[in-house]
Amino acid sequence: MIEPKTLITKPSRDYELLDSGNGEKLERWGKYVLRRPDPQALWNKNLPESEWKSADAVFDANKKVWKKKNESMRNEWQVSFGDVKFNVKPTAFKHTGVFPEQEPNWQWTAEKIQNAGRPVKVLNLFGYTGGATLAALSAGADVTHVDGSKAAVNWAKENAAISDLDKKPVRWLVDDARKFVMREIKRGGKYDAIVMDPPAFGRGGKGEIWKIETDLLKLLEDCAKILSDDPLFFIVNGYASGYSATAYVNALEPIMKTYGGAFEHGELAIQESKSERLLPAGIFVRFSK
Repeated sequence: MIEPKTLITKPSRDYELLDSGNGEKLERWGKYVLRRPDPQALWNKNLPESEWKSADAVFDANKKVWKKKNESMRNEWQVSFGDVKFNVKPTAFKHTGVFPEQEPNWQWTAEKIQNAGRPVKVLNLFGYTGGATLAALSAGADVTHVDGSKAAVNWAKENAAISDLDKKPVRWLVDDARKFVMREIKRGGKYDAIVMDPPAFGRGGKGEIWKIETDLLKLLEDCAKILSDDPLFFIVNGYASGYSATAYVNALEPIMKTYGGAFEHGELAIQESKSERLLPAGIFVRFSK
């Protein structure tokens, strides 16, 4: 078994994790600082409370609303990660529409496509606001983006537009990931790369129930049927599911081992800008040729 690794998102011009601890995190998104809960932060904070109280907005977990401390703060604004841009929109689920811990995966995805030396078709399942889609488009791939939420797909379209990628070859589909893959099997659709960010639990656009403990393995097996003869990569990310990265690699490896290639797995983490401390933010497994 390969040793697990940690993919680390470091501070950048438009994003930094200022501090974390006592069940919270303090982040700068462009010119605004946000304070929100994070159950992974089991340790004590480094910065004084005065720094935390100066946040432009705080998420109230009980009322599930953002409370603005800075009344001039906009409801949405743009940030850049590398060559792509995102509209940040703090939501009632405490999210911002961007998962910065995915930046190493976005960079890796772009590099794999750029170095492939051939046309690459990518399928992004549970694509949300399109981080992996933007990375693949910017590298020259043809992308199919699938998510069960119309609002998420529209948000992803906005991100593509502000990144000047909306004219690139991309299909935006509001669909249940499992049903889409099953139809692609019947249609004979083929992809050189697949990215998926399945939730622990979710509902599709028509109320379809997704449970990772019962649905993930079948979806992986079905995805194998729509891979091209020489697949470039396959990435599976995990959030708040209670599973380890080892469980994910155990599920994916038997499906992909006939193609040769290499596997990597481990944690996604964000480094605080004022210390070397890492905030765990998810898990991943990825196969590549």
